[in-house]
Order: sequence, then structure tokens, then C-alpha cells
Amino acid sequence: MSIAHHYDGQRLQLDSLRYETRAGETFSLTRLSYLLSNFALQSESGEWVEIADSVAWVDLASRRESIWLENIPDGRYRALRFAVGVESARNHADPSAWPADHPLNPALNNLHWGWQGGYIFAAIEGRYREGESLSGFVYHLANDWNYRLVTLPLTFQAEDAVEIHLSLDLASWFHAPEPIAFAADGVSTHSREGDLVAAKLATNILSAFSVSRIVKHNPGAMVASVTPIDMPDHFEPYPFRLSGRFPRPALPPDNPLIVERVELGRRLFFDHRLSRSNRISCVNCHQPEEAFADRRVMSMGVDRQRTARHSMPLFNLAWKEHFFWDGRVTGLREQVLHPIIDPVEMGSDMDALLAELKADQYYRIAFKEAFGEGEISERNLGLALESFLLTLTSFDSRFDQAMRGEAELTTTEKRGFELFMTEFEPRSRQFGADCFHCHGGALFSDNQFHNNGLALLRGDTGRGKVTGKSADVGKFVTPSLRNVALTAPYMHDGRFATLEEVIEHYSSGVESSETLDPNLAKHPRGGLNLSTEDQAALVAFLKTLSDPQFQPKPHRHHQYDDRRDESHARLRQLVR
Repeated sequence: MSIAHHYDGQRLQLDSLRYETRAGETFSLTRLSYLLSNFALQSESGEWVEIADSVAWVDLASRRESIWLENIPDGRYRALRFAVGVESARNHADPSAWPADHPLNPALNNLHWGWQGGYIFAAIEGRYREGESLSGFVYHLANDWNYRLVTLPLTFQAEDAVEIHLSLDLASWFHAPEPIAFAADGVSTHSREGDLVAAKLATNILSAFSVSRIVKHNPGAMVASVTPIDMPDHFEPYPFRLSGRFPRPALPPDNPLIVERVELGRRLFFDHRLSRSNRISCVNCHQPEEAFADRRVMSMGVDRQRTARHSMPLFNLAWKEHFFWDGRVTGLREQVLHPIIDPVEMGSDMDALLAELKADQYYRIAFKEAFGEGEISERNLGLALESFLLTLTSFDSRFDQAMRGEAELTTTEKRGFELFMTEFEPRSRQFGADCFHCHGGALFSDNQFHNNGLALLRGDTGRGKVTGKSADVGKFVTPSLRNVALTAPYMHDGRFATLEEVIEHYSSGVESSETLDPNLAKHPRGGLNLSTEDQAALVAFLKTLSDPQFQPKPHRHHQYDDRRDESHARLRQLVR
């Protein structure tokens, strides 16, 4: 099954300020993402054949518009039925139970309310022209009472595989039978009971889908299974640790975590020989007691050169798909090699570096222990560093302890959490800080790219430089707020020295632009205008997100650098 998205019959395009509401308001769409579930087919006899465990996540931006339904009994069918959203039992089940590639995994779909619980059934976000400027709208359809069943007539014979092509027309979703206008109805909804906009969206969705055509399926080539790369004959599995509240990560199946690779990666991470000068290691810019970040605004590379952006912290990387502030690299094993050969950062020549490692007896044995052939290569260097970095998880802050009932937040910290998780929606008399849209969930990041209202400095257009799209200018990846009190300064260029400055930015310093995220563009001009007390409460809450494992300790670098398990002890014995 495939779903094509339209507006008044024309193919829907993101970031195109060309569509009009029935009230004549011009708008564009930046996000269309939704969940479908409980598919069923009606047989000629009128019986509904339920398709077990059928659920799909559809997302226009990532072109995720296909759904595969299996185990359908042979026969002739006359109708298709599915739900927009998920039924109550699934909506309130533990979201961390779903596999990494499951449509309901929150790290995959970014459609879960996080600490508030429950899924967003549909997210429709964009910008609209208000006078001479652009404002934002954010419509989030959610909650059990907005679960809707859609029924579509069709006719097909289920013998061989078939393709059912559907269409979703956003014009119908916005306008029929209940028209929605931004000025009249409001620019946001979070689907509280009695909310007019949510009620209209839930009503209109019943007539927004249609069947375009049904054809015989032409199957493509089967996807080859993934084989682990160069595994040694004997190895010890590494116990990957995560919180029970975290969504399951998509760990690389071709690079399974084993102690031998993790410890090799750890040794490489702290080895100064990875730099041209033999004076800089990865840890110089990613220091353990600062959550593997750097207190300097810009890190210092070889020959005392300054990097172009602030160093990001290195933890919970198993949940990321894109790396660097602009997401220009899509694999961790590739990302780790960039700083090594970057002329400003570590400045190494890869061939010379590999030759140096091959001349070292310790590394000859360590690579043999970690990789079947023992090859000291660029590929295996990346795999080892990837293995180590994947093990850097963070999930035991005082906030986490409080959520488990093992600690207590202060009244001010609780107020900060309330503000953090509450939308700013004056129409429904909600005056929160709206932080959770980009920093929600157990990871405190959606790992997506947003323009958060910063004035662009030094011509750094962020994601726009990578994609070449004007709609991505000024967008940078959302950093996790875990350990945020340890990772100052803040933003991609380190412009803010304190958390207080960050909060003040969102309160009064947001700069409007054509790519400003809709969740910020819907706010009053400049920001939320938070009170002094509320700003202080937010800062107090953010400080509860620090993980004790990263708290500064004497000689912490030495402890990490000299850490060895039984595998390393065995290697040292072999060297001697």
C-alpha cells in the first residue's frame, strides 16, 4: 500500500508557501507525520478480516509513504478500514518495548509525548503569512477521544501480491466538512478535551483519504541479510546498558558490540598519536568530566587552530542517525574519522597514521583480538571507535532517580519541569515554555534539525549548506539536554555562556525568519516573555539532568585513560 499526499488534487510539497485555507490565508507545510493502525479488509460476505499487529508510520519529509500488509487470506474484498492513531491499549503502553525499526518506536517516529505519555496521532506543522510576516502553526492530533476509523470502498482479488494506492488530500483534512482557519480557530492544538481545532481535524480525516488505483505488485529484489564484519573466533559480548524508559536503539548489526572492540576503541580515543602533532587525542575536545564535550567556545586543534563550531557532547549516540551540527554525516563509523584527518582538528594523514599503529605491538595484538584478520585499516579504526562511543550512555540523573521514586525534586525544580512539558497555547489558557516539542522524551532531544531563532553568524547556514535547500537555512540538530549543566557554552557556536542566557533567548531573543521552526514561530514576536521566576525554575530543572558519572573528579582523565578490563589485561600480558 502506498499513500500519495495532495492539496486540492495537486502533489503536496513541503516548504512551499503556495496553499490557501478557505479563509484565504496563504501557508506552507513543514511537517506531515502520522500513525495508522488496525488495518482490516471486508470480504464479499461482509465479514471484516483483521490484519494482526498492523501499524504504520507515515512521514512526508522522509518519503515514508509505503505500508506492507501480510498474511491476507485469499479471496475477494470490497472495503478497506484502518485507524488514524492507535487504540487506547497501545497508546498508553510502554513505548520502550518496541524494536528499533518498529513504527511505534519513539526514536524512529518522534510522535510520542514522552514523559506525558501517549502518542501524537498526527503532526501537521507549518508557517502562514500574517500581514507582511510569517507566523507558525502546530496542529497535534492526539488522545484516545480523537482515535478515528476510516473506511474506503475498493474491489480486488487477493491471490497474488497487489498494490493499493491511496491519496490523502490535506485540503479535505483542513476544510471538509469543518473548515479550519488560523486566525479564527488558532495556530496550535495539543488536543485537550473540548478543543475545537482537534475536533475539526478528527472529523475531517474521515473524508480526506481515497483509493486511487489497485494494480498487481511487481516485487523488487530481496534485501540481503547483514553479516557481522570480520568477527574474531573468540570474543566477549559487551553488555550495552540503557534505561528501561529509553526507546530501543538501532545498534549496527554488522558491528556487534564486543569487549575487544570497545576497549580498542577506548584506547584509540585517548591516544595522542591519532593527531599529526602527537599531542591531541579525541579527548582534548570531548572531555569525560564534561559529558565528553568541551568548555571552550571553539576547540583547539593542531597548530593551535580553532574549530569552526562548538564541540558536541558524546553520549547516547546510539539513537542518532545524523552527526555533526549540520548532519552532514549519516554514520558514526564515518563521523569518527573526519576529525582525525581534518587539517584544523587532528590533521593526520590516514596512511601515515595506519603505518604508525601497525608498528606498535600493542595495536597489532589488539586489532587481532578485535577483528578476525587483525587488519589495521581505516575501516576497522572506524568500527572500533564506533563501538566505544556507542557504549557512552547517560540515563541516571537526579531527575531519573526522582522518576523512579528514589529522589525528590524541589518545588522550584518541579515547577521548571511543569513549564518544560507544558505548551504555550493562550487559546486554551496554557502558558508553558514549550520545550518538549524539540527536547521531549527520555532522550531530551528529537535529534532533528530546527531553526531556533538564532541570528546567523559568519555566514554559517547550518543544514542548508549540506542539503542546498533554502528551507534548511539556519537549521541545526537538536542537542540533548541531558547533562546540559556540564556542557556550557551553548548552541552550535557557543554564543551563550550560561543556561540563564539560553532561557532568555527563548524568552525575548528569538529572531524571526522564513525558516524559523513553527513551534517558535507561533509564539509572540521575540519569544515567550517568561517571568524571572519561571526562567529560574527552568534553569533549576535543567540542572537536575546531570548524570553523576560525568561529575568532575580528580584525575578523571587518568582514570579513563588507564581503564582496563580483563581483555586489556590479557593484551598487556601478551605484549610483555
